[in-house]
Amino acid sequence: MEFLKDRVNQCALLCALLVGTLYLLVNWTPSIVLSQIQEQQLPRSKSRDILAGGYTDELGKVLADASAGNNKTVIITVVNKAYIEGDKSMLDLFLDGFWLGEGTRPLIRRLLIVAMDGTSFERCKFLGLHCYQLKTEVDLDGEKVYMTPGFLTMMWSRTQFLGNVLKRGYSFIFTDTDVMWLRDPFPRLNQNRSLDLQISVDGFNGDPWSEDNYMNTGFYMVRSNNRSIALFGEWYARRNASSGMKEQDVLTQIKQEGMFRTLGFSVRYWDTKYFSGFCNESKDVRAVITVHANCCRTIAAKAADLSTVLRDWKSFIGSPLLLLHQRHGSIPVVGTCRMSALVALTMGLSFRFGQSSIQHACCF
Repeated sequence: MEFLKDRVNQCALLCALLVGTLYLLVNWTPSIVLSQIQEQQLPRSKSRDILAGGYTDELGKVLADASAGNNKTVIITVVNKAYIEGDKSMLDLFLDGFWLGEGTRPLIRRLLIVAMDGTSFERCKFLGLHCYQLKTEVDLDGEKVYMTPGFLTMMWSRTQFLGNVLKRGYSFIFTDTDVMWLRDPFPRLNQNRSLDLQISVDGFNGDPWSEDNYMNTGFYMVRSNNRSIALFGEWYARRNASSGMKEQDVLTQIKQEGMFRTLGFSVRYWDTKYFSGFCNESKDVRAVITVHANCCRTIAAKAADLSTVLRDWKSFIGSPLLLLHQRHGSIPVVGTCRMSALVALTMGLSFRFGQSSIQHACCF
């Protein structure tokens, strides 16, 4: 009898162990296997393409960050390794303008720096700015001198990128890095939402609506809408049929063909009194908002003369308050860029549209 009792107990124990083992096998899956199953069950766009914060890609994230609280409007500039080199690089001078300008410091939070190579991207991140690396099929990390193949490739890559920004619903001010911001431009901008493009010019003819003003694509504001998206699409599509032409000349050609009017694309051209450059400098330092180092061929020449502009600006803002309101005159363009323009003219790099003066030798 005792024997039978022991056998029953042993069978009961074995049955309990068997049931427990089966339960563990059914209800436990190794974490690695579980994660693989979960990933297979989720759509690919959910498991791999969504970044932290719900953005579909890195560009979406940096655009949202840079435009936060500003109605999807950002400030964009493009740099490469050549713009961050030297004891006082072009990027350093550009950022100095925001630091020393009137009302410009808060605008740095709206600035997106688009880096064309890893070195400039890392420098941007080190400075704590909004940064995005635009990857291209060709090497764009060195200085791209005006009208060389590398320069043209960079300009067209920039145009394609900016068109993509518009497609994402973001309006923007585009600024070359060789534009010195001395004052906040937003109070001077026309806020009419039916106005598609506001753009700087190399020479202002007195009429802000005249298509005879020669556009400069180094500084402009464009609104994201169907008209601007269509225009940028057509602009970029012409790159292969415009061999040897820079994108600025192609946009001028599009304007001359009447496409602006066909699209109903409204444009306002900025007065050089406020948005000036080395091609046509402002005569009133009390009014000037930006100074563009156009009509200047090399980064070294631009940096030298923009340093002088910054020095003169510091002298101006350091004047006693009474004298500040009485001072007249312009911030002068000094010799380095003028010599650069003369060299460009000698080399036959004047505009295609018949301009032959030093003033228009290499405006870009």
